Amino acid sequence: MIKTLTNKLTNSHPSSSINSAALIIAAAGVLSRVLGLIRDRILASQFGAGDTLDVYYAAFRVPDLIYNLLILGALSAAFIPVFTSLIARDEEKEAWNLANNLLSVALLVLLAISAIFAIFTPQLMRLITPGFSGEKMTQVIHLTRIMFLSPIFLGVSGIFGGILNSFKRFLVYSLAPIMYNLGIIIGVLFFVKPFGIAGLAWGVVLGAFLHMFLQYPAVKTTGFSFTPLFHFKNHHLRKVLKLMIPRTMGLAVTQINLLIITIIASTLAAGSLAVFNFANNLQSFPLGVFAIPFALAVFPVLSHHAAKDEREVFVRNFSQTFRQILYFVIPTSVLLIILRAQTVRVILGSGKFNWEDTILTFQSLGIFAVSLFAQSSLPLLARSFYALHNTRIPFLTGLVSEAINLGLAIFLSMKFGVLGLVWAFSAASITNMLLLFFILRRKLGDLDDKKIVSSVAKFAIAALSAGLTAQLVKYLIGPYTNLDTFVGVFTQLLTSGGAGILVYLLFSQFLRLEEFESVKRLLTGKIFRFRQTLPEDPTEASGI
Repeated sequence: MIKTLTNKLTNSHPSSSINSAALIIAAAGVLSRVLGLIRDRILASQFGAGDTLDVYYAAFRVPDLIYNLLILGALSAAFIPVFTSLIARDEEKEAWNLANNLLSVALLVLLAISAIFAIFTPQLMRLITPGFSGEKMTQVIHLTRIMFLSPIFLGVSGIFGGILNSFKRFLVYSLAPIMYNLGIIIGVLFFVKPFGIAGLAWGVVLGAFLHMFLQYPAVKTTGFSFTPLFHFKNHHLRKVLKLMIPRTMGLAVTQINLLIITIIASTLAAGSLAVFNFANNLQSFPLGVFAIPFALAVFPVLSHHAAKDEREVFVRNFSQTFRQILYFVIPTSVLLIILRAQTVRVILGSGKFNWEDTILTFQSLGIFAVSLFAQSSLPLLARSFYALHNTRIPFLTGLVSEAINLGLAIFLSMKFGVLGLVWAFSAASITNMLLLFFILRRKLGDLDDKKIVSSVAKFAIAALSAGLTAQLVKYLIGPYTNLDTFVGVFTQLLTSGGAGILVYLLFSQFLRLEEFESVKRLLTGKIFRFRQTLPEDPTEASGI
């Protein structure tokens, strides 16, 4: 039975459509995000929004910066489009040489930089967390040094994921983040007792290793076999590096901005950094379930049509994906704003996570939700430019938006504390999204504008109706539930949210939304196909 499951995972067929691929990624994304929420609940319960979690989240910053700059930039902007174009032209030998070359160089660079940064961690963290001192500074240095192992594993895993993306094998790729969160949870539950707070860092390293380990068998089935190569003059490697530079610079702007947010948060009240991260993780749930899956699923498709100069097909795929993302995200934003307090209380409200922590977190969550439509559009918009082998525009728009973020963060944090940081983040996200959209429109001409505007207007009407319904039900059910208990708050959240979702679906049906019909066809098709392919022999079903 285990062998059969392994074979299905490693030999899964390429996804046949963007929606099908997005469904696979989203389903795995839900599991991963649920584990992430469980992780955050355990962290909040055991430590509260205080010094310990400030140290934990601050320790992520530099290792995360290394991974984002050296691997994430190369993959999203450069490796996948170049690798995909080689596969599309039946140049598989060149494609595998590129993969081996990039993996070899990435490993060498990651090992060297992680080692150097580990040596100079004390100096780095004094710059990044000037508000920390004494035991708090000692702890953040120790945790950061341990976490420098994670970019190495995630770097290898990232390239594996890029290969799987290019072959449209999204299943295993989508399951990898689940393993990452599982490793962190294991660290919280089992490593903290023997290793102290350092157990949190070792859990992150374990998660990164599991993230890599899960994908390796599936990558092998695509034809990959690792052979160390260091051909720095290789034309395709140079193309990847050339495309990577602007994207890396763009990510550098983002990462530097996050570093500055960490610096500012370290000078605010204890727990500010933890509150920012908790709220950000909560609002990232719909991003991981709706926005990222569609952006990832359509990326190789956009790259393929861009390589063949099929502009009309490119625009059609962009428009469909853009509208599909907003169909899910707009009502999610509205419901999240209406039910932000209940969401935070149900997911995080236990143990040492007190009422003050709860208020700050749900206030931050409501502000994040205002810009959720923009944050959800950014992965698709950026990848649309990458598919066109243009990494310069996302870098420049990122530079402008992050400058706005930084200026507002410094100004607003002095007046509103951590809430000022969240307002700055939201304003910058909206700015970046609008700049990318209108520049892409100018570059490609009509982006199916009429259909996008018409659809978004309908989404907004349906979402506002859903929000009003949720608000009404929330107040109607309040007197009949004990809101001082988990069960009471959960009942209010479930009932109000469920009523809102039901109204949104009814409006979708009434307005005959194309995006609703698309999802309905996909889900019913999957269910019926599953039923039709169920084995009649019970011994076959049980794997005997």
